[in-house]
Amino acid sequence: MPFEIPQNLHPDCGPIAWLLGTWRGNGHGDYPTIEPFQFGQELIFTHDGRPFFHYMARAWIIDEQGEKVREGAIETGFWRARPEGHLEVLLSHMSGISEIWYGQAEGGKVELRTAGVSFTESAKEVTAGHRMYGNVEGDLLYAQDMAAVGQELQPHTWARLKRV
Repeated sequence: MPFEIPQNLHPDCGPIAWLLGTWRGNGHGDYPTIEPFQFGQELIFTHDGRPFFHYMARAWIIDEQGEKVREGAIETGFWRARPEGHLEVLLSHMSGISEIWYGQAEGGKVELRTAGVSFTESAKEVTAGHRMYGNVEGDLLYAQDMAAVGQELQPHTWARLKRV
């Protein structure tokens, strides 16, 4: 699907402009403390001319046939674009977790690492994360590593999404 760069795009947002819009697709998840799972997902990146994107993601668990079984994770936040492709990302999760990420965007690739994680007393303990996003053949591919509930940083979710 063709993509047009908005006329009001803030110059610092150039390296992440390819993310703008709505993306949908399927992915996989795994972690030592849970059963492997498949999910559907939608990511939405919006921009209003200032040097940040608003981000919203929602997921739903699917069965082997791709049918929705139940609702899954929801996260929202802001991707703050800084000069030369530097990023500051703030995310809040419906599960009671709040994160600050720092990273770099360049050539259709984004890499982020957590700088801080906070969680409510009823949330699972998450201590670190690493995310990679890439524009591959016009699709958004991503992988997320997580350190949580006493486990070391390791792969957790990965997906391929298409622009809609």
